[in-house]
Amino acid sequence: MGVIPYTEEDVKLLARLIRAEAEGEGNLGMMMVGNVGVNRVRGDCLDFRDIRSIRQMVFQSPGGFEATQKGYFYQAARQNELDLARRTIKGERQHPASNALWFFRPGGACPEQWYNQWNSGRYKAHCFYIPTQADCPTVY
Repeated sequence: MGVIPYTEEDVKLLARLIRAEAEGEGNLGMMMVGNVGVNRVRGDCLDFRDIRSIRQMVFQSPGGFEATQKGYFYQAARQNELDLARRTIKGERQHPASNALWFFRPGGACPEQWYNQWNSGRYKAHCFYIPTQADCPTVY
């Protein structure tokens, strides 16, 4: 059972997304991207109101992921990414992405805020950003 509804096709989509967005960040970095994706489906808040499925989250436009927006969402998921996707769907969370709805890769240090959202931390090249609990209680 997952913390969000899913099918095997959803697992494959999320696995492809985590590979496309964070393959160079290792397993932990890919899992954190999965956390952000799952949080967007759970959230029903801010930029992600009415996102109810992994498919909607992966292909959200505007406001979605760079991999699907800029065309590098083409590689198939491997068993490793499938396993990581299942773990995130089942609720495993990793800090600083535990409650994050956004991440990006800056050229330097992580800004304290990004689009009025607070930085929760950095993992390798990616900075993670969280909503306030008042704005988005379902990701907490």
